[in-house]
Amino acid sequence: MSKHRLSRKGRYIAWSTAGAAVVAGGVVMAQTSMAATTWPAQKTFTGRAFDACSAPSLSAMKAWKADGYYGGAAVYIGGKNRGCTQANLTASWVTSVNASGWKLVPIYVGAQPPCQTGASKEVITAATAAALGTSDGNDAVAKAAALKMKAGSAIYLDMESYAITNTSCNNAVLTYVRSFTKALRAKTYRAGYYGFATSSAKAIATATNRTDLPGNLWYALYDGKATTTTDWPWAAGLYTDHSRGHQYTVNSKETRQGYTITVDRDAWDGPVAIVG
Repeated sequence: MSKHRLSRKGRYIAWSTAGAAVVAGGVVMAQTSMAATTWPAQKTFTGRAFDACSAPSLSAMKAWKADGYYGGAAVYIGGKNRGCTQANLTASWVTSVNASGWKLVPIYVGAQPPCQTGASKEVITAATAAALGTSDGNDAVAKAAALKMKAGSAIYLDMESYAITNTSCNNAVLTYVRSFTKALRAKTYRAGYYGFATSSAKAIATATNRTDLPGNLWYALYDGKATTTTDWPWAAGLYTDHSRGHQYTVNSKETRQGYTITVDRDAWDGPVAIVG
């Protein structure tokens, strides 16, 4: 998914580094434990979803919905490292596709790790991690609200593959993620996180200190299995109760009802945007 903003080569390099994941213990705090006075009931979706670099046209979305294969669609709502143009992604588009039955998954491509290969427009450092996480979290909420995605919606922070064995780099990322999560929760938005099962998602799933980590985890594991359970790489008690997404296939060029879109395939069992 998020490798849409990188080169195709970079995407498959990240894929080729896949290996066995370490199992972590512990459980994730329930969504209701977030520090806010009143939380809207979360809206969840369970089924097949896709993500594409740019939001498809409204006509394409309506045609694909009529096809019936997918029920969820992820959209890149903002972030300085968002790579693709979003000519179609407007508040009216969101309202229309939601009315046609789509469940939308907002993605925010925020700052990236200092030890990550490649050039990013916004990079985390140890000195700026906390403040940057707060400002990006606030911006993510503003972008979601402008698209009519209301409080209670989940927003997924996109973190690309990086060397999680680099302690200083990993600590900076975790600081950034915690600040981003706290900023979302302060405005009554649910925090989600996208990353790779062998790196960026693993860092979250195996973190010993679980304070202020996102309550929903979307993992990239390209095994072609449309499931969020049988190939879940970590402890079974992590991210249960509709808190998971699995990106299992990339760059699938598909034609449905006369419209061709290159997408990544996702198995989804987690919260989505609340539109209104």
